[in-house]
Amino acid sequence: MKQRAVWSAVLVAGLALTGCGSATGSGSSSGGSDKKLVVWDWKSGEASSAQYVEKAKADFARKHKDVTVEFVAQPFDQYYTLLGAAIQSGKGPDVILFNGGGQIRDRVDSLQPLDEYVGEDRQRLAGWEAFAKGGKTYAAPVTLQGHPIYYNKALYEKAGLDPAKPATTWAEFIANCGTITKATGAKCFALGNKEGYGIQFFLSAMASGVLTPQEYDNWIAGKRDWNSPNVKRLFELWKETGTAKLNNDGANSTAMFNDAFAVFQSGKAAHIIGLMSDIGHWKDFNEFVTPEKLGVMMAPTVTSGATPSLPYDGGIGYAVAKWTKDPKVAADLVRSLTSTDALKAFYANAGAITADTTIDVSASGPAVTTIVGALKTGKPAPHVALSSKSLDLMGRLSQQLLSGSTSVDEVVKQMAASDTAG
Repeated sequence: MKQRAVWSAVLVAGLALTGCGSATGSGSSSGGSDKKLVVWDWKSGEASSAQYVEKAKADFARKHKDVTVEFVAQPFDQYYTLLGAAIQSGKGPDVILFNGGGQIRDRVDSLQPLDEYVGEDRQRLAGWEAFAKGGKTYAAPVTLQGHPIYYNKALYEKAGLDPAKPATTWAEFIANCGTITKATGAKCFALGNKEGYGIQFFLSAMASGVLTPQEYDNWIAGKRDWNSPNVKRLFELWKETGTAKLNNDGANSTAMFNDAFAVFQSGKAAHIIGLMSDIGHWKDFNEFVTPEKLGVMMAPTVTSGATPSLPYDGGIGYAVAKWTKDPKVAADLVRSLTSTDALKAFYANAGAITADTTIDVSASGPAVTTIVGALKTGKPAPHVALSSKSLDLMGRLSQQLLSGSTSVDEVVKQMAASDTAG
């Protein structure tokens, strides 16, 4: 999800044509073939992903010596626009990286179901639900994506608070934030909502402390009651972070990637709702806050009967395009991209909490230990259950809530209409 510079319209249009062109392969092992699979993602061009890609390519080469693989790394901020153009032309890449949730579910008509190819990986990998729709699976998970609430233990100590005992209720949490700000000058939250991403993180991180377990499960199942007092309370809390000046200044003009993370890393905010994948996560924060001073807490309880838990799903995963000439060979590449050796490299170099449950993470520090330990009782992230259109709308409305130009009632009214429309 790393943000990159916006490319010109001319260059974007050109990229929609280059790196496309369906690949192929019968899977035969005869030499001298010019068969090729094209992969689109936004990760393969990053240094932290280099060894991961090489491990995956090596694994695939052992099975298909006659098929070459070309990775085309696209800029994330234009990725789904480019992909949309490729889908319309029906001549895009063979293997495609997706975020879990709405981004892939909105495009399953252009993808091959993978269920018949990935049966052997079902128990080893977690996070499949984020890439499924209508009882079919359309991508294999690479990472687990979740939204832990990270906190800076050093700021707690400077404020005379016990960093081993973070707040368990919203009232206590707000009181602690006031104490920290008074003693250190640090804000309660580091927040970047320029792109409208901040509300997604906040909704998912806080929901388990606000919604009852039944409301939470209903939300994930698509039975969302936007008029529920607890749903409204979530958006009231979001608004409160602005009116009570709990966030860093200019949150609506601060980019999530990577300006908000820099606010937290520099000690200017005590908490941040971050990620579990390979950016804005424990490994990034360890470099500045240090492993010993980096804490992870569950959502503070707001509603009686709520059960705070870690919100997580499959993070990113590779899918196979419907137009590829040999789905089995393309699926074999997906399996290589989710192989244990490849994912070990992704974890070691990028710090991603991968979907492979067999990888040992015990040496990575207390924050990772807390996160992985919370996976057992974790639940899907509420924002992932929403369509991409609803997420875009929520992002715009969240900016208006923070600026005071709209009301919670108006927000839930518009969200309900969008959610009903699908």
